[in-house]
Amino acid sequence: MSEPQAAGTARMRPAGHALVEALVAQGVHTCFGVPGESYLAVLDGLHEHREHIRFVACRQEGGAAFMADAQGKLSGRPGICFVTRGPGATNASIGVHTAFQDSTPFILFVGQVASDQRDREAFQEIDYRQMFGPGTLGLAKWVAEIESADRLPEYVARAFHVAMQGRPGPVVLSLPEDMLTKMTAAPVLVRAEPARTWPDPQALARARALLAAAERPFVIAGGSGWTRESAAALQRFAEAWELPVGNAFRFQDTFDNRHPLYAGDVGIGINPKLAARIREADVVLAIGVRLGEMTTSGYTLLAPPRPKQKLIHVHAGAEELGRVYAADVLLHATMDRAALALAALEPPAQCPWRAHAAAAHADYEANLEAPAVEPLDLAAVMKTLARRLPEDTLWTNGAGNFSGWLHRYVRYGSLAKHGRTQLAPTSGAMGAGFPYAVAAALLEPQRWVVNVAGDGDFLMTGQEMATATGYGAKKLLSVVVDNGTYGTIRMHQERDYPGRVSGSDLFNPDFAAMARAFGWHGGFVERTVQFEPALDAALAAIERDGRPALLHLKLDTDVSTTRQRLSEIRAAAERRQRGA
Repeated sequence: MSEPQAAGTARMRPAGHALVEALVAQGVHTCFGVPGESYLAVLDGLHEHREHIRFVACRQEGGAAFMADAQGKLSGRPGICFVTRGPGATNASIGVHTAFQDSTPFILFVGQVASDQRDREAFQEIDYRQMFGPGTLGLAKWVAEIESADRLPEYVARAFHVAMQGRPGPVVLSLPEDMLTKMTAAPVLVRAEPARTWPDPQALARARALLAAAERPFVIAGGSGWTRESAAALQRFAEAWELPVGNAFRFQDTFDNRHPLYAGDVGIGINPKLAARIREADVVLAIGVRLGEMTTSGYTLLAPPRPKQKLIHVHAGAEELGRVYAADVLLHATMDRAALALAALEPPAQCPWRAHAAAAHADYEANLEAPAVEPLDLAAVMKTLARRLPEDTLWTNGAGNFSGWLHRYVRYGSLAKHGRTQLAPTSGAMGAGFPYAVAAALLEPQRWVVNVAGDGDFLMTGQEMATATGYGAKKLLSVVVDNGTYGTIRMHQERDYPGRVSGSDLFNPDFAAMARAFGWHGGFVERTVQFEPALDAALAAIERDGRPALLHLKLDTDVSTTRQRLSEIRAAAERRQRGA
């Protein structure tokens, strides 16, 4: 086994080995993928350098891509995924789309047919530059095919820069099979670091003047690119100015949920009082968020293109500023510099919105309370999980109505204290949450990881239980909420076509037995009083046996959201139809 080539040195080796050395030079210690014959030379390079980099072989490319997306979310540097051509790339495309919408740094390496077979529709051939089509509504920030072995390290370094700079996102590199076997002496390049930008001082002064003149200001924080230091700077800024802060959709760890200035999550199922507060704000400071459909409740909290509120928009991607909203002040800056600049702003002598901020936090606290729903109360389940697990627990979920209970009732640990504690797809990708959890458990084995999944959500990627078992994931708990339906779709059906249900029923296995078949601990719960004893047994199994655990929760189909039952949604829709 040879040492990886140091940056700037040169010796002859296959390009597939040079690619692995380039990843090691970038600080990559783990990559995810499904093996394929189109990149055997890379797999051989991973074997050669196995003491420096680990290849986690997954059971399906979608799961592998989601794991790499989780890696990017956790580290702030590109998550790495390898897949083979054709079916491998198409399966992995869901992870690329999620990384794009979530602004996650990510690099997908795709094996490609040999150069002399291109454009003949060879076995599994696809033109990835067309398939992943870069652009503002494409799947990736940049797509390239590496045709020269000697330029491979150059492309890898560029991919890291593109993935991390501005608005972070995914890059796709296509690797012709014959290129990977060619010998090259090309040196690997030094570790890429993203360019960091400070906000324009004059624009910052205008932002300060707007805030100082406000009566009902509100801060929405989120997006990617945050570090512990920048999250701590955001908190100092909010404290100095006594500003209420809400976290954007599925970035609920950006600001401390336990802080007296925290106002709640600005996303799906938003607290109606919080929604009203944002609509009635006179100044909204949006830091790091794109202000997309989910965070703005379908572009209603702030009306495009010119919201009635004064808007200060801070974002790392210049292309995002002014794209949807004509803001009063645009601040182009990376979050690590933007937060420091805001923290340095001198607050006004008096903050007349002090009572406004206190009321916003009181509304958040009141929203944590809800009447019990029996026989199985998901609010009680989430509160029990939060009480029993440490504050730095990593919480993951995919897509579905089940996530509303997690988002509403769990106080996420502060990014400033613990790093990321929430991994969830803002793209709404079903199946993302479980691979996120597996990746988190492998990448940060010292922390507890809890995945909350719906039945439809879990069965899209549940086979990755084998990956968790095979690679030794330990402090990992998955809670599967089984209500026998694609709950979000059923909710919309009852709202728009009451009583006319089609295609949303699910026919599920015994999830606990399925977990046991993969070597996990499995438990079953159908009543609230059963949950904590089942959780005790699961946590004991994890601690005692060093293996993951799954709890199968059987929920009544009628329990649809944290606020309404399906029967209530259907009845309201029928009344509307009769009124029409």
